[in-house]
Amino acid sequence: MPSPLFEILKDKCQLCYACVRVCPVKAIEVKVNQKYVTINNQRCIGCGKCLKVCSPNAIKYRDSKEETKELLKSDNKVAAIVAPSISGEFDDIRDYRKFVMMIKALGFDYVNEVSFGADLVAKKYEELFNNFKGKYYITSKCPVVVSYIEKFHPDLVKNLAPIVTPMIATAKVVHKKYGNETKVVYISPCIASKDEALNFDDDGKVDSVLTFLELRDLFKEENITESSVEFSDFDAPIGMKGSLFPIANGMIQSVNINEDLLKGSVISLDGKLNVIESVNEFENNIEIIKQHFDLFFCDGCIMGPGTSPDVGKFLRHTLVVNYANKRLKDFDENEWNKNIQRYSVLNLERSFKKDDKRISYPSENEINAILKAIGRYNDRLGCGSCGYKNCREFAVAVCKGLAKTEMCPVFAIRNRNEYIDKLKVANDNLASTKIALKQSEQKAVEKQILAEQASEVVDIMMQKLPIAIVIIDEKFKILKSNQSFVNILGKDAEEISEIIPGLIGAELKSLLPLNFCNLVSFVMTKNENVMNKDVEINDSILNVSVFTIKKHSIVGAVIRDMYAPEVRKEEAIKRITEVVDRNLELVQKIGFFLGEGASETERMLNSIIEFYKSGKTKK
Repeated sequence: MPSPLFEILKDKCQLCYACVRVCPVKAIEVKVNQKYVTINNQRCIGCGKCLKVCSPNAIKYRDSKEETKELLKSDNKVAAIVAPSISGEFDDIRDYRKFVMMIKALGFDYVNEVSFGADLVAKKYEELFNNFKGKYYITSKCPVVVSYIEKFHPDLVKNLAPIVTPMIATAKVVHKKYGNETKVVYISPCIASKDEALNFDDDGKVDSVLTFLELRDLFKEENITESSVEFSDFDAPIGMKGSLFPIANGMIQSVNINEDLLKGSVISLDGKLNVIESVNEFENNIEIIKQHFDLFFCDGCIMGPGTSPDVGKFLRHTLVVNYANKRLKDFDENEWNKNIQRYSVLNLERSFKKDDKRISYPSENEINAILKAIGRYNDRLGCGSCGYKNCREFAVAVCKGLAKTEMCPVFAIRNRNEYIDKLKVANDNLASTKIALKQSEQKAVEKQILAEQASEVVDIMMQKLPIAIVIIDEKFKILKSNQSFVNILGKDAEEISEIIPGLIGAELKSLLPLNFCNLVSFVMTKNENVMNKDVEINDSILNVSVFTIKKHSIVGAVIRDMYAPEVRKEEAIKRITEVVDRNLELVQKIGFFLGEGASETERMLNSIIEFYKSGKTKK
C-alpha cells in the first residue's frame, strides 16, 4: 500500500485552520482536544489547495524522488513523459532543448512530450462531443475532478467522459514504441496524478510521478544546470496543439471544438469554486443547460500544486502559448498526421467507479444544538473565519465530526472572556489562599521545629535507656537503635557503629541469628505482638519483646540481657513474685475445692438422717 498522498507534520502544525478554510471537500478534520489537524485521506481528492496555504509548511505530499532514482538504477530503459505546462514552470530556462538534455542527464533514456498524448485524447473528445446522442459529459482529463465526482457526486460517474488522461495516453504511446518493459515516469504539475497512476496497468502503466518541484530537487542534487548540458530535442512523436492542454480550454481549441456562445456545445471552466458550482449545476439542471462541461480544478494545469509558488498565472499562460507558437512555426504536420494514424489503434477508453464519501446529513435538532452552543441564530450568515460558507454549514460539519466549536471565532472570543472572568475570580481566591497558606506554612515550620526538638529528646532518651531498643523496616533494615543494642551485639557491631552511628541501614539478618529474625518476621507479617520471649543468642539469654509500630512495614523490639546483674536481680524478684502469686492462687483454688467438698458431704449426711427419720415414723 502506498503512503497517504498528503500528510500533516504534527510538530509544525499551528492549528491556524487555513487548510480547513481552503479544503473544498472538508477532508481536513479538527478533533476535540487535538493540537493539530488531520487529513481524512478517504475523503481527500488530491487538489493540493491545503499545501499552497500552509505557511508553517506543516503539510507534505508523497515523495517520489527515491522511487524514481531506483528506476533509473535498474536495468530497464526509463522514459520521462513531460507535461506541456513545464514551459510555464521553468521560466528560467530559455531553450527547451537544454531542458530536455537536463532530464536525460539524470539518467533517462527517452524524454517524450505528453502534448502528443493530449492530441490523441483531444481527438477522442472531438468524436465523443460530435456523436454524443443526447447524453452530456464532463471531461475526465483532470484527476481531481474525477475524484471529486466519484466521491461526492457519485450519481454523475456515468457522465464522466470515458477517455483516459493525456498522461495515460502518452504512457501507451511509449510502451507501443519502446516495449512494455520500459519504465515510465510522468513529470507533472499535478500531485493527484500520483494516485491516478495507481489505477492503470499493462500498456497504460506509469511507474512513478514526479512533480516539477521534485524535478528541481533532483537537478539540484545532481548539480545539473542549463549551462552544463548540450541541446537535445524531445523524442518523437512530437505534439502539435496539445501543447495548449494545460490552459483551461486549450484541449478544446486544439481540435477546433466549437465554443461559440450561440452554437457551441461545450462550457470550459477552471478553478475550485467554478468546478464545484458547475458540477452542482450539471447535476440539477443539465436538461436545461444541455452542454458538455470541460473542467480543470486548478486554474489550468499551469497552476497545479506541484509547481513553484513564485510564478504568476498570466506569466505561465504567456510562456505556454509562446512555446506552442514557437514549435508550430516549422512544425511537420505530415509527420504528425502519420503518428496520429499510427497510434490511433491504442485503446484510450476507461471506466470509473462510485466511491461515495458523503456523510449523512444531521437532524435539525442536532444542527440547532450546535448553533445555540456557538451563540449563532442567523444560520445563513457567517464571517467565514472557520472555513465554512456560513454558520449552518459549520454546525453541520461539527455534527459530522469534521470540525469543532472552538473553530468559530465568536464562540472562542466569548469563551475566552468567560475564562478571563473566571480567571479573575480564581486569582482573588488564590490571593486569599496565598495568605492562608503563608500562615499555615508558618505554623508548619513551628510544628516542625517542635517535632525536631521532640525527636532529639527521644533520641537522647533512647541512648540513656539501659535496655536495648531497635526499630526495623519491612526489608529488615535498621531504622534506629540505641547504644545498648549495639553493646548487646558485641565488638563487631561496635566497630561498625563507629562508622555508621546507630547501625542505620544495616541488615538485621547479618547481625542477629535466625530465631530472633523469625520473631520480627512473625510480627511484621501477622501484626501480632510477641512479649517477653526468651531467646538464646551465643552464650547469652535475651528477653525480647517485639511489637508493631506501623502495620506490615515498621516494628520495634525491646531486648534485655538476662545475664546483666541489674536485669538478673529485677527478673529474679519478678519471677519469684510470679511464683508466689501462682502458688497463692493455687492454694486458694484448693481451699475453694475443699470447702465445696465439705459442704457437699454435710448435705448428703443430712439427707440420709432425714430419710431415716421419715421411715421410722411410718412404721
